[in-house]
Amino acid sequence: MLSGQIALLLAAVFAGAALYVNLAEQPARLTLEDRALLAEWKPSYDRGKVMQASLALLATLVGLLAAYESGRAIWLLGAALMLASWPYTLIVIMPTNRALQATPIDSAGPETRLLIEKWGRLHAMRTAFSMAGTLAFLWALNA
Repeated sequence: MLSGQIALLLAAVFAGAALYVNLAEQPARLTLEDRALLAEWKPSYDRGKVMQASLALLATLVGLLAAYESGRAIWLLGAALMLASWPYTLIVIMPTNRALQATPIDSAGPETRLLIEKWGRLHAMRTAFSMAGTLAFLWALNA
């Protein structure tokens, strides 16, 4: 089923990008001094939010289409897991994002570092949602 394959592809791309952030980008940026850390985080976040939000939404929509076409509920589970990153981001991560975005680079200090460390821990949950959604889509495709 083409819609299922596309949903799986979109979910896997999201999961891969999210995992890259947690395993490579975040640890690398944390080696920078506080001002450089914030200066790197801001444009990285701005670029990443558009990509990841789009992938999550598209994977959700195509997963719903696969559920409709197949009549199998497992696709709904995958779609729900992919969509879960939206409310989680808006409710849980957004206050940290806003605080970091509002911090002038010249004012960055130890508290900024703590916020970016917190952001990384919070982002790991988005990674978990996307990996679980990917696994659900893979399960649905092979069921």
